[in-house]
Amino acid sequence: MAKGIYVAQDCHVVNILPPVDVTGGKTSQAFHVKDAGHVSIALQIGVSAAAPTGVTLNACTDNAGSNPTAIGFNLHKQETAGASNDVLGVRTPVTAAGFVPTANDDVFYVLEVDADTLPAGSPYLQLDIANGANSVIASAIAILSGLRQGGESNPTATS
Repeated sequence: MAKGIYVAQDCHVVNILPPVDVTGGKTSQAFHVKDAGHVSIALQIGVSAAAPTGVTLNACTDNAGSNPTAIGFNLHKQETAGASNDVLGVRTPVTAAGFVPTANDDVFYVLEVDADTLPAGSPYLQLDIANGANSVIASAIAILSGLRQGGESNPTATS
């Protein structure tokens, strides 16, 4: 019987958006998936005065987020208010137009992307949260899996 994965060694975790108020919108740190086969992005929304107006995922050419191109992805939602709810919905394909989160507090989403689906020459990803003047607290981490090389310490994915 398999024991599972040891995230710190078998994957690479990137804190792409530390907890922050996304009033006015926020773009995450760009990160590359050159050394991974897949990325899962966990987006958490804590307290929100209203729903963010949209979430998109961009493929970029470098860690500065140059030449962003919105891409489609698969999405799993947990939109029931309350931090104790851990049941994600079924996989839903999302177009490059992105999605609009719920206005509920204490929800999360998991965005899934295979590295081989990124546009040629754009191995970096960057999460973009559009939001108006309403206060919304959010954070996001990227978990890269299917690494070419795993181990005690993985090379950076943000440079």
